Amino acid sequence: MPELPEVETVRRGLTPAMEGAVIARADVNRPDLRWPFPPGMADRLTGARVERLRRRSKYILADLDSGETLLVHLGMSGRMTVSGDPLGQFVHDHPAAEKHDHVVLHMENGARVTFNDPRRFGAMDLMDTATADQHKLLAVLGPEPLGNDFHEAHLIDAFQGKNTPVKSALLDQRIVAGLGNIYVCEALFRCGISPTRKAGRIATQRVAALVPVIRQVLAEAIEAGGSSLRDFRQADGELGYFQHRFDVYGREGETCRATGCGASIARIVQSGRSSFYCKTCQT
Repeated sequence: MPELPEVETVRRGLTPAMEGAVIARADVNRPDLRWPFPPGMADRLTGARVERLRRRSKYILADLDSGETLLVHLGMSGRMTVSGDPLGQFVHDHPAAEKHDHVVLHMENGARVTFNDPRRFGAMDLMDTATADQHKLLAVLGPEPLGNDFHEAHLIDAFQGKNTPVKSALLDQRIVAGLGNIYVCEALFRCGISPTRKAGRIATQRVAALVPVIRQVLAEAIEAGGSSLRDFRQADGELGYFQHRFDVYGREGETCRATGCGASIARIVQSGRSSFYCKTCQT
């Protein structure tokens, strides 16, 4: 499932074609994805101007001049791609329609934004912009890891007395929003913290050190266009490249990249997800 860097990469790719542009026509080709679409979604989108395109956690939010905000979640296999952009940001002509093109936004500027989702785990919803932060999917979220509210004191307080493994704590969207399996594994490796260590038993100095490392890992991944493992594509259809820089994720049995280590990367399953780490470097 796309994590924060992938979603941010898509948002940045959509911005030149969507922000400030009018949706001339919205085609909604099925009644639902993971959940039913809101009533009259096509009509509510048609004619609206996209005033701002932003991201909250793993959600893309398009604020419209109608006073509503379109919420988009890519799910497991969802893609939002742009074709025919008159600003010259994209080189692809409009492709032929595909079976899983569930929502298509025809922009007045000539661009076409297509939401394709073969597995249909994605989601879209419309909500009042003024109360968007109260939406059931957004109200429970913790601070953005790249925002000012995510800092050392917050993470130390969130870990206080917590008996769950640090890996699980960092995946808890109430503690920090947008982190997923890949980038938690990578951040824990850089900090030398085992994913099995109980969050409440990590020294405060080590917890504090996680904050800048998490920011750094995410920033590097965004710069690389995210990570493409199976389905993820950027808005122009290209792959992300951060997967070529993984230190531990997906490298079970391979040699640790830490200078002088030589140990093999291990994999364990925690809460149904694979954790990759170096037993020598991470304690």
